[in-house]
Amino acid sequence: MDPQSTLKSVETSMQKSLENLLKEFAGLRTGKASPSLVDNLDINVTSYGSVMKLNTVAVITTPEARTIMVSPHDPSTITDIDKGIREANLGLNPVSDGKVLRIPIPEPTEERRKELAKTAKGYTEDAKVRLRANRKDGMDAGKAMKNDNVLTEDAQKDFEKEVQEITDTFVKKADEAFTAKEKEILTV
Repeated sequence: MDPQSTLKSVETSMQKSLENLLKEFAGLRTGKASPSLVDNLDINVTSYGSVMKLNTVAVITTPEARTIMVSPHDPSTITDIDKGIREANLGLNPVSDGKVLRIPIPEPTEERRKELAKTAKGYTEDAKVRLRANRKDGMDAGKAMKNDNVLTEDAQKDFEKEVQEITDTFVKKADEAFTAKEKEILTV
């Protein structure tokens, strides 16, 4: 075990936790049309006999500020896609013209905006829990390296200080991401 590679590993894990938070934020409906609202929905495509991600069976675009357009590669899958979007409980009602689905994005009510802000706060707290777990893994690795005589006691304290600094940086990034998302959600 090498202290620098361990620090790099901790930082990589924390980066993945932050990226996961940002993906969760992308799925929150703010009143603006965004392909990320439906991009990764699992759609049970009966003609193919399997469950597939929506972005693999269709092209997803936003031709207007409040409309998502889903153009299936195979028009025979349009009813499966429609059903999958409705069953995802996103509060979206696709309109089909036989070739494409248009999904109007309604303006969220004030109550719904507050609910979305709470959801975003929950996602942020979950991300912080993951970051603290990554921190604990780093601290445990520092203790293990001290026990294996890879680090001296002073070097272990320096190592733990670096792990804490990395953690603080990522917690700050998570908080900043939440603040930006909350502002986006609550702004009318």
